[in-house]
Amino acid sequence: MTTTLNEKKRIAIIGGTGKEGRGLAYRWNKAGYQVIIGSRDSEKAEATVVELQKIVENKNKHLLSGMYNEMAVSNCDIAVLTVPYQYHSEILSSLKPFLSGKFLLDVSVPLVPPKVSIVHVPTDGSAALEAQKILGEEARVISAFQNISFELLLSDSKIECDVLVCGVDAESRELGVKLVEDAGLSAWDAGPLENSIIPEGLTSILIRINKKYGTHSAGIKITGVDR
Repeated sequence: MTTTLNEKKRIAIIGGTGKEGRGLAYRWNKAGYQVIIGSRDSEKAEATVVELQKIVENKNKHLLSGMYNEMAVSNCDIAVLTVPYQYHSEILSSLKPFLSGKFLLDVSVPLVPPKVSIVHVPTDGSAALEAQKILGEEARVISAFQNISFELLLSDSKIECDVLVCGVDAESRELGVKLVEDAGLSAWDAGPLENSIIPEGLTSILIRINKKYGTHSAGIKITGVDR
């Protein structure tokens, strides 16, 4: 599996009708990517495209489309998973044949309602590790964006939060860093996929901070590094 990082890729967002998926679609559309909104309901995917086209730049409206999840993944170079954790394993298992030979950027966080402000550690260590186990060696998993609120993604303001990128290998992390930077954020190579347990767990802490201090967009920032 090879990729040319300086070329724009087709991105399929599985669960793209949700808030986080819409936010990422908005950001990547702004950067000139072709973005496919994926859903188990094609009409819902197409309706989301119509809503997004109301807020994106006119020159980029044609870069948005909506399809069934299976068709969206079949037509993409990079798949992005933004579904609630309760559907994580089911959807990945159903899409496994279509994800063969592709990169999967997993944004999922193993939240267990109603206790979403308490860290939950899956049996396999993290949602991203679980994804890699389900998909096997035929796909390469990247973990990122767990700590960024959809409100920030859908705004045109500069986002001060940093994004930790984990991946199964160096090429995956390099691609993940590029996708984060193209979305207008600062990215950090946070190492192998095993480290994804940390940014995933931080989400519950940030939710707790948001509730305690009455905000919606608490995030993280790496300091002490001269870039």
